[in-house]
Amino acid sequence: MNYQPNLRKKYQEEIVPAMMEQFQYSSIMEVPRLIKVCINQGVGEATQDKKLVETAITELSMIAGQKAVPTKAKKSVSNFKLREGMPIGVRVTLRHNRMWEFVERLVSVALPRVRDFRGINDKSFDGRGNYSMGVSEHIIFPEIDLDKVNKITGMDITFVTTAKTDAEALALLKLVGLPFKNQRNN
Repeated sequence: MNYQPNLRKKYQEEIVPAMMEQFQYSSIMEVPRLIKVCINQGVGEATQDKKLVETAITELSMIAGQKAVPTKAKKSVSNFKLREGMPIGVRVTLRHNRMWEFVERLVSVALPRVRDFRGINDKSFDGRGNYSMGVSEHIIFPEIDLDKVNKITGMDITFVTTAKTDAEALALLKLVGLPFKNQRNN
């Protein structure tokens, strides 16, 4: 049983040779690759209602295909009625096959379902080859049953790569299939 997601095969067969040609790498090991995808969801109203965190955990676990964990407050803020250790968010980190499957679902199914979608912003790189994007509605994922949703929430998705520069990361993510808004050529 040697299963490989389609996007991973595409990376090995098409994206690696294209990147080697574009950036003149001398070795295959120099080609940037996707290490992990981190999905984070803040649940600010969890200070009043504890069930919101549990709902967010189940929904994010369905989207990611892996159990999500709650994030806890690091310090107390009295103005927000927040105490240290209180769960106020949910996160999950995807690697290997689950990561490739999630990226494929994001590109081919979820992003086209966004209302008035014209591409994602290509300016959200951190300078070290990592890219972050926000999704304002979690209901774009087909795993979510609209009838059971109490509250539409957003999430942040971060793509962590081994790229040294933002240009290399942008080229990699374009080849993976992320639809960027301003298709500029580097």
